[in-house]
Amino acid sequence: MNEQTLAHGLGWFSIGLGAAILIAPRRVAQAVGVENKHDILQMVGVREIITGIGILSEDRPARWLWGRVAGDAMDIALLASAPKLDGRTRAGVAMAVVGGIALVDIIASVQHSTGDRRSTSRSLFTGEGLNPPVKRPVVATITINKPAEEIYRFWRNFENLPRFMSHLLAVTDTGDGHSHWMAKGPAGTEIEWDAEITEERPDELISWRSLPGAKVQNSGTVRFEPATGGRGTVLHVELHYRPPGGVVGATIAKLFGEAPEKQIPVDLMRVKQLLETGEIASTAGQPAGRTRSTSRKYDDWLRT
Repeated sequence: MNEQTLAHGLGWFSIGLGAAILIAPRRVAQAVGVENKHDILQMVGVREIITGIGILSEDRPARWLWGRVAGDAMDIALLASAPKLDGRTRAGVAMAVVGGIALVDIIASVQHSTGDRRSTSRSLFTGEGLNPPVKRPVVATITINKPAEEIYRFWRNFENLPRFMSHLLAVTDTGDGHSHWMAKGPAGTEIEWDAEITEERPDELISWRSLPGAKVQNSGTVRFEPATGGRGTVLHVELHYRPPGGVVGATIAKLFGEAPEKQIPVDLMRVKQLLETGEIASTAGQPAGRTRSTSRKYDDWLRT
């Protein structure tokens, strides 16, 4: 399907969806589990019709297509507010559908935002030819009250990493500085790749990179430096990565809160707790357990 056909299809889809919502807002609200939000759904219907008309009326409707992407994010937020248990079940199904539609919207938006169609088709899923390229550094630092040699030994055993890195499922040491990694991908997928150590200085530094052909192209360095005043070790982490799916993968990851720039600082707090206390603090299963921290600003930061 070429970009113009895809855009026109989305335009008519927007108009049809908007009309259905405006004709029967209460029925649609009940179907997706947000019965108490039928008035908001009417506004969604108007938005869909306006967006659809905008897409169909322009030859290069990139701004209208990106408007659909923004609308998808708003719709997911609305569905996440389903108040009842049965409503949340229906809303969960609707969120999965909206997520699939959002993927198509992103594809169409990127196609119409790039002048060279060939470059777009290639870079959309690989990240090649984009300016800036879909390869970004993640830098994080934390001080751990343990000697560098102890932290180094723990980190060097890569099979320990899934104990505190929430996105990792497993890491297997395959010998000769090589390892096999399994991780959670965007929207519930699983991804595997192989990596090798490129530089190693005991108790000081570990550098690695993924091997050619990896679905997740990445490289990074971990440095272990003594903290001033003998107060443990400063752990520096620098990660370069190309998210699976290029632009699409990066956008979906951010949409579902799985971006490495937000994961890594949290993971470092977890390894600090693990090394200093022997366990990672959790309120799971406790009568006063919280679903969020005591800082609203911190929770908001994690969600953005």
